[in-house]
Amino acid sequence: MAKFHSIKVADIYKTTKDCSVITLDIPTDLQQEFQFIQGQHVTVRANIGGKEERRSYSLCSSPIEKKWQVAVKKINEGVFSTFVNDTLKKGDSLDVIPPHGTFHTALNSVQAKNYIAFAAGSGITPILSIIKTHLATEPKSTFKLFYLNRTVKSIIFKEEIEQLKNKYFGRFEIFHFLTKEHRSIALLNGRFTKEKLQILTDKIIDIPSTDDCFICGPEEMIFLLRDELIAAGLPAAKIHFELFNTGISEEDKQRISKIVEKKVDGTEVTIIDGGKEFHFVMDEAFDTILDSAIAAGADLPFACKGGVCGTCRCKIVEGTAEMKVNYALDASEVAKKYTLSCQAVPTSKKIVVDFGA
Repeated sequence: MAKFHSIKVADIYKTTKDCSVITLDIPTDLQQEFQFIQGQHVTVRANIGGKEERRSYSLCSSPIEKKWQVAVKKINEGVFSTFVNDTLKKGDSLDVIPPHGTFHTALNSVQAKNYIAFAAGSGITPILSIIKTHLATEPKSTFKLFYLNRTVKSIIFKEEIEQLKNKYFGRFEIFHFLTKEHRSIALLNGRFTKEKLQILTDKIIDIPSTDDCFICGPEEMIFLLRDELIAAGLPAAKIHFELFNTGISEEDKQRISKIVEKKVDGTEVTIIDGGKEFHFVMDEAFDTILDSAIAAGADLPFACKGGVCGTCRCKIVEGTAEMKVNYALDASEVAKKYTLSCQAVPTSKKIVVDFGA
């Protein structure tokens, strides 16, 4: 299981007035462990106001740049994001788990591929890493980016994106959509809609020649784009997405309630971590393996606790459990009995999960 490492902040600067870019100073002896794939994220931990806080942030740098950078946008009442934007400074230290995540596709330097990407706000962070890496590694490939923001001044990495456009002229196109400023082209005003997607797939995106699509943003936007792209003929297997700010719908609440009703009281839990075992009995005050394990004294990896980041992934070796929500694991992982411990509700009298599998 990946462990936290104390990492110094090599640099921190503002890319917009409410978004800070952190450069992590990864020591030479840890750089192999911290090697990453474009689109992956890190879990970061800090003590803020006497309380431990954890978050997952996508790396916006490319692995070919040999640097580790994350962008943190300040959100209303966001404890960690406010700390980063208002308090964190160069030379401070953060606890960081090495990069992980599956939001990527394999690189192929000899193939000519056509990629498209959709991002909203800070959803640009993993997308930027992906774009930089594919364009540099695959000299015959192209990228079209459709990027949604409130205003021009709120566009994260605006200058860097323009530099990429100039560097890869003819291979990289950017379409800025704004919700709070008027554009001369009606299509570029406001959020993505079904009608706009139909225009894009008819006039700008050549669906038959599109090899992969990457989407990062709110759930509602992602599923709208996914459904419209599939309706336009793009196979679902070519659509890759990563969610943030995920909310729980009423439908999900009803389904979760039914899952919690299946919980077995007093389940005996065994946590396998690096060859060591940790045993405890599920506390009736908690529904999920992660919450109960932490209450029992276990030190396990987690970040969002919303079924999004995948930091708490483990494999069910014995017994059964059902997840409340799952935005991080694909069908093949679930079939192999992987689960998200922050969402896993035990449905058997005994369960064994392995965090190193």
